[in-house]
Amino acid sequence: MVSITRILAMAAVLSLAACSKQPSPPVTDGVTDALLASAPEGEWLNYGNDLGEQHYSNLELIDDSNVGELGLAWFADFETARGQEAVPLMHNGVLFLTTAWSMVKAYDARTGALKWSYDPEVPRETLGRACCDAVNRGVALYGDKVYVGTLDGRLVALEQETGNLVFEKFIVPNQRDYTITGAPRIANGLVLLGSGGAEYRARGYLGAYDSQTGEEVWKFHTVPGNPADGFENDAMEAAAKTWAGEWWKFGGGGTVWDAITYDPATGLIYFGTGNAEPWVPSVVGREGDSLYTSSIVAVDAETGEYAWHFQETPEDRWDYDSASPIMTVDLTIDGEKRHVILHAPKNGYFYVLDAKTGKFISGTSYAEQNWTTGIDPVTGRAEINPEARYDVTGKTFSVNPGVMGAHSFQPMSFSPKTGLVYIPINLAAVPLRTEEDWKPTDVGYQNAQDPLWWSTPTAGPMGSDEPAAAMAALIAWDPLAKKEVWRVERSKLGNGGTLATAGNLVLHGTTDGRFEAFDAGKGKPLWSYNTHSSIIAAPMTYAIGGEQYVAVLTGWGGGWGGAAIGGTATRNTSRVLVFKLGAKAELPAPPSLAERVLDPPPFTGTDTQVTRGATIYGRYCYACHGAAAVAGSLNPDLRYSATLSDSNAIKSIIIEGALKHNGMVSFEKALADEDSEAIRHYLIKRPNDDKAAGK
Repeated sequence: MVSITRILAMAAVLSLAACSKQPSPPVTDGVTDALLASAPEGEWLNYGNDLGEQHYSNLELIDDSNVGELGLAWFADFETARGQEAVPLMHNGVLFLTTAWSMVKAYDARTGALKWSYDPEVPRETLGRACCDAVNRGVALYGDKVYVGTLDGRLVALEQETGNLVFEKFIVPNQRDYTITGAPRIANGLVLLGSGGAEYRARGYLGAYDSQTGEEVWKFHTVPGNPADGFENDAMEAAAKTWAGEWWKFGGGGTVWDAITYDPATGLIYFGTGNAEPWVPSVVGREGDSLYTSSIVAVDAETGEYAWHFQETPEDRWDYDSASPIMTVDLTIDGEKRHVILHAPKNGYFYVLDAKTGKFISGTSYAEQNWTTGIDPVTGRAEINPEARYDVTGKTFSVNPGVMGAHSFQPMSFSPKTGLVYIPINLAAVPLRTEEDWKPTDVGYQNAQDPLWWSTPTAGPMGSDEPAAAMAALIAWDPLAKKEVWRVERSKLGNGGTLATAGNLVLHGTTDGRFEAFDAGKGKPLWSYNTHSSIIAAPMTYAIGGEQYVAVLTGWGGGWGGAAIGGTATRNTSRVLVFKLGAKAELPAPPSLAERVLDPPPFTGTDTQVTRGATIYGRYCYACHGAAAVAGSLNPDLRYSATLSDSNAIKSIIIEGALKHNGMVSFEKALADEDSEAIRHYLIKRPNDDKAAGK
């Protein structure tokens, strides 16, 4: 095993192969690099507004004195009712956004009139390799083009004015293990994108593509490949010393599915990497830190050459991706002005790192955690709790934060006025234990977790009403004092990202369908609006003609999409809402969530079939259809399925792929006819048991 200190000491000799081609020169018209670095007043040109990804706006027409007058200016419904995670961009009076299935829309930002819409026609069976819904987090603007990464792995460029296609390139290695859900970023004319897939057989990477042609300029892999094939660069050779077993046969994970930050001050790109794959090291003989998974990695923006890395979760077996958004700010620390990275990943620690060198400055728990006994105060290396190595102990370990993380993709924000960071957090412990006799398959998750836990009625805090089991909050964190300043409790998990403004405001949407504003310094509630649907996205703001607007997307889904949070379905109406002072528009009355009555066919199977069906469900089905077959509103609750009495109908769906056009892919490569029948009997037994219990 190679320590992080030793790896950092080798940084001077680590290098990446030279670029494969020279990129097109930077644009001089439209959205230029200079404009991205310093946007015109009122525009929002980058995912996080500024290049530091602070999700902060200096607009203050809406402030803590008048935010109570905020009303709905306009809204637009989407044609897809899945999770909505995008942060819109605004340029020249046009609001650009994406919806689920990687669709792109452009609206008149003042009136809401649709200017154009683009559908990349992603095959719906792609959903079978998307760990966490058909979501998309937004577009990038550069020159006269709009860029989007599609779920099936294309980089698409469109004309800003018309939405007409300029080019599209498949940039993922295959159509089996990879997806793209993150928003592209721009760095000196290069379009930056990674991919998802760390629960499948993906090998993580960050790619840089020519903004005018889509051709790859450079690529940095995050995990080493087969040593017998040689290494692309010294960084991969060094990383290989922190692995064991034949990891390359499983891809390795470490995917760059969200966090990418370009920093002109250092000339570096920082990106967060996902978990190692599979989660459980012992099932594939994996040992060691498994670099560069669950890490922040920095590379040269022009060449992709390795600069430094900081691993936040060594030997990750808890799904603690470091893909949460990465923020850069200037802080005065111990009397010295420092350009630093602020990061709150899934593992529950808030990190402050030197942006140029990656040197650890501080790390403090911002949420309850039990996977470590602490972190080294000098290096920042996690001191892992021996009991958290559940695959070593052979015992179940209830890890906190759970696999959804204390903080995931939802953007946090920073206010230079208060010096505080505003983080949406989840507190939900999840028991983990290794599946006995686990074998890899060609479809479905490869995490090697005991599937029976996910298929039992007591599975998971996400299906519990117990506050101690599952809590959420919006917190204000002081990165200098290393402590929480204020907190607003949330009734359900999976709430949206945050926006901070110069008007002394923090705006935040919730799972239970509220969009709210708080005093940024004290956390005092100032305004609340019933959105009729859950919010998992982050808001943004812009100004036109002397008026400030605030926009946010609604629509339940994402990684939480299969769950009935708090034991109840969560409403999903997918749309964009835009607010301004004094506006009086109204949303239509929401459709009722019709009360359903459990009416299953009688159970005629055997205990053996139910156990087998529960095992299969826990491995392949729960992520979409809910733990213990109790679904949220995104995907069907199979306890109510009309097909339960028909073994041929179930077989046609599970084995033959009859509903692949809806995203329900065939599992014929992993399951046999008798497995389909076992799932059917499990799904019959579950509602019969619930009905008998009066649920």
